[in-house]
Amino acid sequence: MSYMPQDLDRLLAEAVGASPHILASLRADFLGSALAQLAALETAETVENWRDAAHKLQGLAASFGLTDLMWLAAATARAKPSPALIAPIRAMLTELSQH
Repeated sequence: MSYMPQDLDRLLAEAVGASPHILASLRADFLGSALAQLAALETAETVENWRDAAHKLQGLAASFGLTDLMWLAAATARAKPSPALIAPIRAMLTELSQH
Protein backbone atom coordinates (compact mmCIF):
# COMPACT_ATOMS: atom_id res chain seq x y z
CA MET A 1 0.00 0.00 0.00
CA SER A 2 1.48 3.31 -0.97
CA TYR A 3 0.79 6.36 1.07
CA MET A 4 2.02 9.90 0.84
CA PRO A 5 1.60 11.96 4.01
CA GLN A 6 1.68 15.22 2.08
CA ASP A 7 -1.71 14.20 0.65
CA LEU A 8 -3.33 15.28 3.92
CA ASP A 9 -1.77 18.74 3.66
CA ARG A 10 -2.79 19.07 0.02
CA LEU A 11 -6.36 17.94 0.69
CA LEU A 12 -6.71 20.29 3.64
CA ALA A 13 -5.34 23.22 1.65
CA GLU A 14 -7.82 22.50 -1.14
CA ALA A 15 -10.68 22.44 1.36
CA VAL A 16 -9.87 25.48 3.49
CA GLY A 17 -7.19 27.47 1.70
CA ALA A 18 -3.56 27.95 2.50
CA SER A 19 -3.81 29.49 5.98
CA PRO A 20 -0.99 27.82 7.94
CA HIS A 21 -2.84 28.31 11.24
CA ILE A 22 -6.04 26.65 10.00
CA LEU A 23 -4.12 23.84 8.29
CA ALA A 24 -2.13 23.11 11.45
CA SER A 25 -5.29 23.12 13.55
CA LEU A 26 -7.16 20.77 11.22
CA ARG A 27 -4.16 18.46 10.93
CA ALA A 28 -3.88 18.30 14.73
CA ASP A 29 -7.62 17.65 15.09
CA PHE A 30 -7.47 14.85 12.51
CA LEU A 31 -4.45 13.22 14.13
CA GLY A 32 -5.94 13.49 17.61
CA SER A 33 -9.17 11.85 16.51
CA ALA A 34 -7.41 9.17 14.49
CA LEU A 35 -5.06 8.34 17.36
CA ALA A 36 -8.05 8.10 19.71
CA GLN A 37 -9.61 5.51 17.40
CA LEU A 38 -6.30 3.66 17.20
CA ALA A 39 -6.24 3.54 21.00
CA ALA A 40 -9.83 2.28 20.97
CA LEU A 41 -8.80 -0.52 18.60
CA GLU A 42 -5.86 -1.42 20.81
CA THR A 43 -8.05 -1.68 23.90
CA ALA A 44 -11.20 -3.12 22.32
CA GLU A 45 -12.57 -5.83 24.57
CA THR A 46 -15.38 -6.93 22.25
CA VAL A 47 -15.85 -7.38 18.54
CA GLU A 48 -18.45 -4.60 18.67
CA ASN A 49 -15.94 -2.18 20.22
CA TRP A 50 -13.37 -3.19 17.60
CA ARG A 51 -15.77 -2.62 14.71
CA ASP A 52 -17.04 0.65 16.15
CA ALA A 53 -13.51 2.08 16.42
CA ALA A 54 -12.57 0.84 12.94
CA HIS A 55 -15.74 2.32 11.42
CA LYS A 56 -15.11 5.65 13.13
CA LEU A 57 -11.55 5.66 11.78
CA GLN A 58 -12.87 4.75 8.33
CA GLY A 59 -15.30 7.67 8.38
CA LEU A 60 -12.67 10.06 9.65
CA ALA A 61 -10.26 9.01 6.91
CA ALA A 62 -13.00 9.36 4.29
CA SER A 63 -13.85 12.84 5.55
CA PHE A 64 -10.26 13.90 4.96
CA GLY A 65 -9.91 12.08 1.63
CA LEU A 66 -7.31 9.60 2.89
CA THR A 67 -8.42 6.63 0.84
CA ASP A 68 -5.59 4.25 1.80
CA LEU A 69 -6.40 4.70 5.48
CA MET A 70 -10.12 4.50 4.75
CA TRP A 71 -9.80 1.13 2.98
CA LEU A 72 -7.47 -0.20 5.66
CA ALA A 73 -9.92 0.77 8.39
CA ALA A 74 -12.79 -0.79 6.43
CA ALA A 75 -10.89 -4.07 6.13
CA THR A 76 -10.08 -3.92 9.84
CA ALA A 77 -13.77 -3.45 10.68
CA ARG A 78 -14.62 -6.62 8.77
CA ALA A 79 -11.97 -8.69 10.53
CA LYS A 80 -11.75 -10.18 13.99
CA PRO A 81 -9.68 -8.17 16.48
CA SER A 82 -5.99 -8.72 15.88
CA PRO A 83 -2.87 -6.77 16.83
CA ALA A 84 -1.48 -7.56 13.38
CA LEU A 85 -4.20 -5.42 11.81
CA ILE A 86 -3.37 -2.48 14.04
CA ALA A 87 0.28 -2.27 12.98
CA PRO A 88 -0.29 -0.84 9.47
CA ILE A 89 -2.76 1.71 10.83
CA ARG A 90 -0.24 2.77 13.46
CA ALA A 91 2.45 3.04 10.77
CA MET A 92 0.28 5.30 8.60
CA LEU A 93 -0.63 7.55 11.52
CA THR A 94 2.99 7.70 12.69
CA GLU A 95 4.08 8.73 9.22
CA LEU A 96 1.38 11.38 9.11
CA SER A 97 2.34 12.77 12.50
CA GLN A 98 5.98 13.14 11.48
CA HIS A 99 5.28 15.44 8.55
